[in-house]
Amino acid sequence: MRNYELTYLISSGLSEEELKRFQEKIISLIQEIGGTLGETKEPIRKKVAYLATLNFHLSPEKLDSLEKRLKSENQIIRYMILVRKAPKKVLEVAIKSKKIIKPEPKVELKEIEKKLEEILDEQ
Repeated sequence: MRNYELTYLISSGLSEEELKRFQEKIISLIQEIGGTLGETKEPIRKKVAYLATLNFHLSPEKLDSLEKRLKSENQIIRYMILVRKAPKKVLEVAIKSKKIIKPEPKVELKEIEKKLEEILDEQ
């Protein structure tokens, strides 16, 4: 699954209640095709429209299906889907689950100088 960000403009003619229902509808569209919701931000009222943003995880092959559904929604004026990097916590868990990374032991400066002298003496 990839991490995506969906930003969309919604008609400013919606009431607060209609806006919440519409946002829930978009979330359910994502979940119906197997996506999982990440961070959501409250829609921001601009002069001509509401601006809404949410993050979600979805298989890349299902993205076309989501875009078709978004295009069919009359309330959406315009939308944009971006591929986002996974959040840092998700990356840390993925790294830890694959293998545990142990820090290298520190090397003393004297040892480095000694190795350098050995290398230079050989030439």
